[in-house]
Amino acid sequence: MHLYTFDNAPNPARLKMFMDYKGIVLDTTQINLGTEEQLGADYRAIVPEATVPALVLDDGSVLCAVIAIVHYLESLYPERPLLGRTAEERAHILNWNHRLFTDIFNPVAEAFRNGHPKYVNRALPGPADIPQLPELVTRGKTRLLSGLTILNEALADRPFLAGDALSFADIDLLAALDFAAWGARTVPDESLVNLSRWRNDAKIALTG
Repeated sequence: MHLYTFDNAPNPARLKMFMDYKGIVLDTTQINLGTEEQLGADYRAIVPEATVPALVLDDGSVLCAVIAIVHYLESLYPERPLLGRTAEERAHILNWNHRLFTDIFNPVAEAFRNGHPKYVNRALPGPADIPQLPELVTRGKTRLLSGLTILNEALADRPFLAGDALSFADIDLLAALDFAAWGARTVPDESLVNLSRWRNDAKIALTG
């Protein structure tokens, strides 16, 4: 296997936290998004979508969705599970993964890519020319704030997002909050006390 990634970018950050927690080490190549290396012919020959991360499997096939990569790696490295031990746990974690992607990650990406001058003609990831829509900056931030309020309410009666144990859902939310801070210039309001408590506990559990 070989991993192509760029650790500081939001989606690769999700995968890096997952791998670090489980102690997974793979042959890795960093693809510099700052210089748009992902758009070069060499990388697009491997990953036509021109996105990171991407995991090339031993049979030559490529996984380029984080959720697929972590499910594959969890099957190979089951110790310190992050995707659930029972059918119910797995379902709740995947449910939160999807909700976070649609309600938190996507709104931040909307605000970031539609407002940053670097992405004037690349408002969506990938090689296609997609014009920015400035109104999506405001909409993205509005959606983000609404999503954070819902998360704060959900965390009122549980230590972690999907239940009693740290999971990949918590990793996804940590990565999304970091992305929101610099991508949308938005941090959770101090009144969201459950979210604040969870964030401290999740960081401790992740590194402990």
